[in-house]
Amino acid sequence: MEQEEEEGEVLISELKRQLDNEDMDPEQRIMLLNNGLNKVLNSAAFQKNSGLLTRVKSQLYHSGILRLCVHLLSHYPSRLQGNWSATATLAHLISSCCVGAEPGSHSEAFLASVMDGLLSLASQLMSQVESLSLFRKVMDSVSWLLAAHTHLTAQVFSSAQYEQIQLCDDITVSLICIQMWIQTCTDSSNFLSDLSDDAILLLLKEAVCQLAHSSDATVGGASIKLILLMAGQLGHRLPSLQLNFKGLDRLLEKDWSGRGFDQDVDQLIAIIQSEKPVINQLEESTESVRAASVIQAAWRSYQTRRRVKNLNRAVSVLQRRYRTRRRREQEQQEAQQQEEEFKYRECVRRQQARRSFHQRQRQLLQLLPPEQVQPYLEECKRRAAIVIQSSWRGFRERRRYNNTLRHFFRQKHTQQQAARTLQRAVRRFLEKRGAAKASFLIPLLIGKEGLTDSRRVELQQQVEDYISVHQSSRVSPEECVSLHQEVQMLLQAELRRGEHHRREEQRVEALLACTHTQLELLRDAPPLSVVTEMQANSFLSPSASIAAQARDAHNAILQASRLPWWRKLGELDAGEGSGPAHMQELEAELGGLFIGGSAIESRVSEVD
Repeated sequence: MEQEEEEGEVLISELKRQLDNEDMDPEQRIMLLNNGLNKVLNSAAFQKNSGLLTRVKSQLYHSGILRLCVHLLSHYPSRLQGNWSATATLAHLISSCCVGAEPGSHSEAFLASVMDGLLSLASQLMSQVESLSLFRKVMDSVSWLLAAHTHLTAQVFSSAQYEQIQLCDDITVSLICIQMWIQTCTDSSNFLSDLSDDAILLLLKEAVCQLAHSSDATVGGASIKLILLMAGQLGHRLPSLQLNFKGLDRLLEKDWSGRGFDQDVDQLIAIIQSEKPVINQLEESTESVRAASVIQAAWRSYQTRRRVKNLNRAVSVLQRRYRTRRRREQEQQEAQQQEEEFKYRECVRRQQARRSFHQRQRQLLQLLPPEQVQPYLEECKRRAAIVIQSSWRGFRERRRYNNTLRHFFRQKHTQQQAARTLQRAVRRFLEKRGAAKASFLIPLLIGKEGLTDSRRVELQQQVEDYISVHQSSRVSPEECVSLHQEVQMLLQAELRRGEHHRREEQRVEALLACTHTQLELLRDAPPLSVVTEMQANSFLSPSASIAAQARDAHNAILQASRLPWWRKLGELDAGEGSGPAHMQELEAELGGLFIGGSAIESRVSEVD
């Protein structure tokens, strides 16, 4: 393999050396290049190593031979009119070298120059009737280059030389162009998918233009075949034929039916007609957009007119706000200026007062005898020192008082916290001790309440059996019996005391409940103006003695409250006017509200 590469390098070096001869004209150079490139490519193509051909093409590029070929193809085609075949062969070889080669970082510019050279040569061969086969050969080279480098398609459509080729009226040229695109799409399955939407639309326009302007069946069939090939490979990416080329289905049906490829025509018409629902939706959306635009325009015009009408009012509002703000700022400035003037006048007044004071003091000093000046100054210093010291002592005492007060409150708070802690501990201790005492009394009470005669006999028998079995050696049985009886008596006395305490507590609770009930009745009692006899009787005491005493006390208070003020000064006897006659008058006047009734009166008489 190394030997084969060395042979290729030797051939390339020899070709490079021969091309460096400056005495050779362009025609000789082209012939030399054709022979040398054929020899190099054939020697690499017939080798078993598949990568050798690619490396040879790269070496041709890096050695500068391909650049020289492009230079000859681009700048000297007019001098080679007598040898178009050699030029077409050179173009074919250049295209072959660019397919599969690795030019490097500057490949874009080089490939663009190659494409320009090929299209320039093709535009010159187009006008030569006897050179149509060479034109086909050059267009095949363009097809190979496009299949390998898809990005050059945009350059082809934007090239002025290719535009001249499209404008040619020769049917053969048009057919060759359409066949070139068909061959490119067939050779490279990714060619159409790698194209941009604009390039695809341009390619469709070229095919449709051939259908519209050409009447040759071969050109029409090739154009229809190209469109079908694009539709098959692109699928949904294919631009809408109905939207971009209106009337294409009618053109196909009218001009291209019955020309020998009706199946392709029908298939293309079916593809176009299948897009009609989408077109209808697009038209509806277009109408909706147009209607929305009209509505928006009307609304914007209405808003503009209203804004113009409200412009004067807006200007008035802005002016009023601006004037208000300016007036407020002026007022603030005037107030600030007045305050500054007041401060300045106050400062001047103080300075003048201080100056006048010092002047009077100086005048007084001038009036004093010389021997009294120094004592006077010392007296002034002493008074000033007293003022300063008093101020300092006041400040110090206030600070000390605040510190002492703060310390006192802190100490008081600490004492309160300590007292709360102690009280909490004592309460817990008392609660625990009360619970411990209650735990010993509860079984006795429960035993007393739930002890039956049979159970008592059984327990007594158990105690006697235990005593008979476990007789004490220190205490006689008689003493045990007496001790047991004493314990039983103490237990019964304790139980009786507990029962007595419980009855007292129940009586106190009953009295408190009765008192609370009476207080609630008195609190909710109606006024005297609307009270009834039944309501009045509800406030009477059930005890006759208590009712009589309460009645007398209440009547005495009412009688005292009705006396004139001079009677309350002690001139009359306090008990006068409180006899039975006066009581009857009060009862008659108040409607018997404070009389206990017949039952109460009978009870009072019985008590008396």
